[in-house]
Amino acid sequence: MRHPSERLRPLPAARVELVGGLLADWQRRNREATLPHTVEQLRAAGNVDNLRRLLPDESGAPAFRGRYPFLDTDIHKTLEGLVYELAESGAELDAGLRGFYEEIVGLLERVQAPDGYLNSFYQDPDQAKEPWSDLAWGHELYTFGHLAQAAIAAHRRLGDRRLLDVTVRFADLVVKRFGPGGEEAVCGHPEVEMALVELYRETGDAAYLTQARLFVDRRGHRERSGLRHSVFPPSYFQDEVPLRELPSVTGHAVRMAYLAAGAADVALETGDDSLLDVLRRLWADMAATKLYVTGGLGSRHSDEAVGDRYELPSERSYSETCAAIATMQWGWRMFLATGDATYLDTFETVLYNAFAVGPSADGRAFFYDNPLQRRADHEQRSGAEADGEPLRRAWFGCPCCPPNIVRWMSQLGEHLAAERTDELVVAGYATARIDGQELAVDMVTGYPWDGEVRVTVREAPERPYALTLRVPGWANASAVRLTVDGETSAPEVVDGWVSVRRGWRAGDELVLRLPMAVRAHGSHPYLDATRGAVAVARGPLVYCAEQQDCGVDIDDVTLDVAQVAAARPRTDTEFEGAVVLDTEAGVAPPASPDLYPVLTGTAASVTDTAAATTGLTLVPYFLWGNREAAPMRVWIRRA
Repeated sequence: MRHPSERLRPLPAARVELVGGLLADWQRRNREATLPHTVEQLRAAGNVDNLRRLLPDESGAPAFRGRYPFLDTDIHKTLEGLVYELAESGAELDAGLRGFYEEIVGLLERVQAPDGYLNSFYQDPDQAKEPWSDLAWGHELYTFGHLAQAAIAAHRRLGDRRLLDVTVRFADLVVKRFGPGGEEAVCGHPEVEMALVELYRETGDAAYLTQARLFVDRRGHRERSGLRHSVFPPSYFQDEVPLRELPSVTGHAVRMAYLAAGAADVALETGDDSLLDVLRRLWADMAATKLYVTGGLGSRHSDEAVGDRYELPSERSYSETCAAIATMQWGWRMFLATGDATYLDTFETVLYNAFAVGPSADGRAFFYDNPLQRRADHEQRSGAEADGEPLRRAWFGCPCCPPNIVRWMSQLGEHLAAERTDELVVAGYATARIDGQELAVDMVTGYPWDGEVRVTVREAPERPYALTLRVPGWANASAVRLTVDGETSAPEVVDGWVSVRRGWRAGDELVLRLPMAVRAHGSHPYLDATRGAVAVARGPLVYCAEQQDCGVDIDDVTLDVAQVAAARPRTDTEFEGAVVLDTEAGVAPPASPDLYPVLTGTAASVTDTAAATTGLTLVPYFLWGNREAAPMRVWIRRA
């Protein structure tokens, strides 16, 4: 691990502003549509009333609404996203949203128990369960973690410490109860580990870092975890073996990635190289055997779990949106700890595919699970509902994903750049203003639709300084071109980075050109679900076929590598400027109507030879499902 002074430091949101392009469009949609919609749904579902009924003068309020004891988290996550929007938009933000912030902060201050405890379910006067009585499913520490992250955001971005004071009181209670010499236990749903490390960074109180380390190290020691494993086995809770001995990512996908992200924070702050090595190993195994081509994590609906190695069925891909966010959180921390660009490659794949597909184009409906194939009779559901919608739905019984989208969309700028001594590192590409401590630049790009990135220096120190840009793993490094002040060259790409160290002056320009060829991807031969199929990608985007864009049944369509390579990018007005791909495809219907036809020497194929072709338009996977419900495929049969 690098010396702490040489470690990468992320640029905070106050120093990175998205000013144009796709990511800025997403943030605008988040501010104008998703955030107001989420607040409206939180009120309608009773989350706000659940807090309000704890007030002394609200004793006659309706009973607690909702079936889960962790519904406060949806308020906390929304609040965290709202803080970023208040900091960016201020008075321009809708008055109702500004009022919601003040209302919730005031409520949380007033209903917090004298000892610091805060949870509307367990504080409810009609609730028979006692606080801390069900750590496996009560999620009280998980709920506290999201409160802490909202509070830290408010303190950093708004200079408002009211929520931070609430959080510190709760955190001190957590340390007193579960700290050194206290109850040896963990939360059934990891998340608090990240929050405690961030609280340590914000307050300087080392007790919070110690507590985060204890939570990481206790898990997997059943006698020290304090969890009663019900409904699902210990592996679901990542409590079968200690994290340091875990052979592969396992169990509930969101829990797994949150735990790993929190452990990465602990490793960063304590200098624990052995823990970081464990996380490297787990990440490498996950990326090689357990991630979908979209970056989605989690193949099982029954327990929202990761699944076995190479268990990646397309139509039953769970790939929960929250798991996408958790995977990005883990990957970003691994990048900061190591400087390794491969973590960013996965981060970017998740961002533009497994995460971006969650919200609808209008920002008011959401996927909970994210399949890579839709059959005509497929329904979307979180696993908790009795039935599902054909496509995205406005809200869920367990609505963890929409508020998580709100907060992550609002923070996209924080995951664009980092710096260390005499170096500004551009980790991702968007049209943005980036203000490093000494080097400030303006970046203009059409990414991810095209691969030209233009960086202009605004301010620079009077000494040599490195400007370092990532070359994504999907790009052919030999075809990358770099222009510095009008001189073009084929740069030396080292471990996914191209770096220029020189004396910079205001107005100097650097242009990186990344080749954006259309790619055909196969899958590992052990991955039975997609054997003999091809997926199409361009840049960081995975593409899919929707029935609306194909004149024949898409299950009969075939593609070969040459047809993929010949695909023609086209800007499509129906998708508001997205680049779609037009190509020719084969048509090969089944040779027999039988489910399991008998194969003989003269009839050794289950499909007819492709004797016809059809025009096929492929759309970015994140945009699928924004028209009427119809079949969809990421993986298409290979000709």
